[in-house]
Order: sequence, then C-alpha cells, then structure tokens
Amino acid sequence: MAESTSQGVRVRFAPSPTGFLHIGGLRTALYNFLFSRRAGGRFVLRIEDTDRDRFVEQAEADILDGLKWAGLTYDEGPEVGGSCEPYYQSERKELYKRFAQQLIDNGNAYYAFDTVNDLERMREQFAGSAEPAVNYDSVTRKKMMNSLTLPADEVRRRLEEGAEHVIRLKITPGQTVRFRDVVRDDVSFDSSALDDQVLVKSDGMPTYHLANVVDDHLMGITHVIRGEEWLPSTPKHVLIYRFLGWTPPSFAHLPLILSPSGGKLSKRNAEDLGIPVTVRQFREAGYEPEALINFLAFLGWNPGTERELFTLDELAEVFSLDRVGSSGVQLDVVKLNWFNEQYIRSFPADELVRRAQPFLDEAGIDAGRIYLIRVAGLMQERISFVKDLADSCRYFFEDPSDYDEQGLKKRWKDDSAGLLVAYAQKLQALDDFTAEAAEETLRGIAEEREVGAGRIIHPTRLAVSGVSFGPSLFHMIEVIGKDACIRRIQRAAEVLG
Repeated sequence: MAESTSQGVRVRFAPSPTGFLHIGGLRTALYNFLFSRRAGGRFVLRIEDTDRDRFVEQAEADILDGLKWAGLTYDEGPEVGGSCEPYYQSERKELYKRFAQQLIDNGNAYYAFDTVNDLERMREQFAGSAEPAVNYDSVTRKKMMNSLTLPADEVRRRLEEGAEHVIRLKITPGQTVRFRDVVRDDVSFDSSALDDQVLVKSDGMPTYHLANVVDDHLMGITHVIRGEEWLPSTPKHVLIYRFLGWTPPSFAHLPLILSPSGGKLSKRNAEDLGIPVTVRQFREAGYEPEALINFLAFLGWNPGTERELFTLDELAEVFSLDRVGSSGVQLDVVKLNWFNEQYIRSFPADELVRRAQPFLDEAGIDAGRIYLIRVAGLMQERISFVKDLADSCRYFFEDPSDYDEQGLKKRWKDDSAGLLVAYAQKLQALDDFTAEAAEETLRGIAEEREVGAGRIIHPTRLAVSGVSFGPSLFHMIEVIGKDACIRRIQRAAEVLG
C-alpha cells in the first residue's frame, strides 16, 4: 500500500457511491481534468466508499461509465491502478486508524462513548439555553461521556472491553482559522462555530473529513477542486492538516449549480421542473457528450472571449481557475439545447447515423445505412437531438397515417386533390427522379393551372409527410423516392378529397 507521492500538479475527483453521478459531480470532475491537463499533471479518481449505510449498488459503475462517456480519462484510480493504490477508501482503513491515533496521542482528538440517547438528551438540555448552537463542541463535551471527562483508567477499561465509541476532533474555541481559496481569495472561520467533528465512526470506518485529508496528503494532491457545499467543512480539514504537521493543498471551491427556478439544483426540484439532474438522465434525454461537456465548462467559468464552442482538448488549453466565478450559476436548458444542436450540425452524416442507431433500433427502424445517411444529411440542420431521426421524422420510413389538422385547415383547399393527382401523374412519367426535376414539374403544373406554386407545394408536403413543416420539399421527395411519394400523394387526394 503506497503512502506518499510527489509529482507536480495532482488533482482528484473523489465521488461517493451513494447515488448516480450528478451533473454537478461531472462538472467537478471536468474542472479537475482540465486543470491537470493544462498543467501536465495527474488526474486521480478515488472512490470514497466509507458510508456503507447510503451505499447504492450500481452507483460506482454509473460513475465510471459516466466519466468514460464524457471523455474524462483519469491517470490513476480503479481499473487503471497507480502509485497510490488502493483507490477505494474502504481498503485503506488501517491508514486512517493510525492517523486517528496520532491525533489522539497529540491531544487533538478524543474518544467519545455517548449513546444515541445521550446525544438526544444533550440536545434537549441545551436547546433552550443561551448557547448559540446545539453541537457537540467545547461547551457540551464537558457534560458528555468522553476521554476528556472520564478518568484515564475508565477510558482504558472501556476500550479494552470493546465499548462502542467514536473518535472526535478536539476544537479549541476562540481561534480564527484562515486559508486562501483560489476562487474566493482569503477565507476565515471562527473556531467557536465549529463542532467536534466525528473522525472515526463506531463501526471503525472513517468519516469523509479524516479520510479525505489523509488520502489527499498521502496521494500528493496539490489542489483540491470541489463544490461550494464543502466550504464550511474546510476549516476542520485545515486544522487536521495542522494537527498532523502537514501542509494543506490549495483549495478551490466551485460555485453552486442552480436550478432554472433558483436554488441549488437538487433531484427533487429537477423532477418538479422536468429536467435531468444525473448524467444518466442527460444521456437518456439524448444529449451528446461533447455538448454537455462544453456547456458544463461554462457553468462557472468563462474563457475571457466571445467564443463558445470548444472541444475537450481546446478547453484544456485555455482553462484556468482564476476565471472561475464564485456566484451560483443557473442551469439554462435552452442554452444546453443550443450547444447540442451546434454539435449535431458539425457531425458528418454517417456519424450522426451511428449515434442515432440505438434510438432507430429501439423504434424498429431498419432502412439501410445509405438511406439513413441521406435522411440524416437532410435533417441535420433541423433537429436538436439525434433521437429525433427516429421519432420526429418517421415519414421518411413509413407512410403517414393521419395529417396535421392545423396544416389541413390552412393549406388544403378545394382544388388541392385535383392539383395533387395531376402532379402525381407528371411525377410518374419522370425518368430522372431528382429534387430539381420534381420542382420543375410542380412549377410547370402551377403555370398551366394558373395558380401559385404554394397551392401545390403545401398540400404535397402534407400528403407526403403528414405535417406542414420540414426540410426542403423537393429534396425530401427525392430521398423518400418516386414510388412512395406517388402512393402517398394519391392516397391523400383520395382520403382528403
């Protein structure tokens, strides 16, 4: 088991497998990845799996799969290995015990034997007092069952008998804990507001606070880049570093991602608004990884220019923490959709088909690769998601069974059926069925019948596709093919009259 390393810039993404990868987690991983790549450093993935009560069976697989899908490859971690193995906190338990004992030995931590009932009574006792908060701290610990209040031989006896206990950090009140945050500049906390944090739980497993400090030190992490929600815990971490005689890394706390309606983007308010919140949900909604990554990069950071579209490699070339803001930023789904559209337009048509294939298969569409590429090329500028090829333009794959009501009211006239029958007859006679020939034929009929071309164009679109919008009519006709178009036109003329 490796215990230390020192290799330039080293950052880590350290998720807990207590749920599927949140979009905020992916942004944290992204910023760590970009920072390490620009600095020529190392990006470490560590699984912080000490919270067994909240463990979710498929969470780790979801995290690994989400990072892979987004293109965020890590240099050390599960399935990759590295000089600081193991990368699961559950496999590093003995390390934490050693450093917890060191904190006890130097007087910066202590054993606490309080039961759940003891803690509840303490909170009730102090709830109505003048104390500012009901924490287990320098005031309340004096009335609790711990190694600071019990005789030494009593503490020793309890430990030898295996009495249930935790280990708590001993906070001295009245001190100012200061540290510099790369995003927020100088930050300070009054130690009197800090509780005596549990470092080792009664099951012997460390809490996040001890484990992440020990691991960040032993793994040589130089920069801790994480979400704003961890900012209030940072003074405790700074104190643990100090008590163990270690130099803390640089800290950078990223701004919150807010929901479109305001407030932190949680699973609950995302569900209420009908928007994705986990990476899996964004994938299932049809977002491309390049678009989501590009969008997330701008949720808290800006390049200092008007440019908005970047590849992952280009982001790594320009990313810097000094351009990360401290204010929360709202998740703008409209903007995300715009990013998705830009990437869809940039794909070659065959790549668009490749990405849409799972959705096409699910919809039971088997039209042949060449035909699908032609459809993709025609629809590329008009779709927001690759899945739209399967569910928003089915008229390329099957005859319409009904027709857009509003379109009929507006576009289907008394003479429409007659004009379409005439058009179908002319199309039947074409040897070269191209968009140009189809357009020339239509305009010839319009001239003969002394009507505007639109009198034929709009009902023809309804007949062929069932809807009143879409790509160029004549290019659509060419792709769908002569026989299918004539069949559809004749049916519409007959059904609609």
